[in-house]
Amino acid sequence: MTSFISHTSIDCRDAHALSEWWKPVLGYTDDPADPNLPEHDECLIVDPAGAGPSVLFLQVPEPKTVKNRIHFDLRPREGGRDEELARLLEHGATVVGDFRGKYGPGTGWVVMADPEGNEFCILRSRAEVAAAESPA
Repeated sequence: MTSFISHTSIDCRDAHALSEWWKPVLGYTDDPADPNLPEHDECLIVDPAGAGPSVLFLQVPEPKTVKNRIHFDLRPREGGRDEELARLLEHGATVVGDFRGKYGPGTGWVVMADPEGNEFCILRSRAEVAAAESPA
């Protein structure tokens, strides 16, 4: 017997606000069975195509105090890592660490944080990875 991941839960100060922030980042929507409302202390967002994992935001009283032990690694669907970085900075994310080029030109990732300080990484797109791996 095995299990599967139903959803990823993120503790936060404001479940509704953070779920609203993450929806355009991931292209997700509210759970049709339970729309997110400002007074909700649990807000679930889902992949409208049903392919990606759901994310549940849980309102808790204590603040985030240390680095996350688990985080999202996000890969752009279109465009590249740097375009996604610019989009997310405009959306209100902050850069925590920049590791672009860590393993040579065109490699690496950028560590970012959402408005409540939860870390996540922006990787290169699949097209960028493929271009770097193909012989010149």
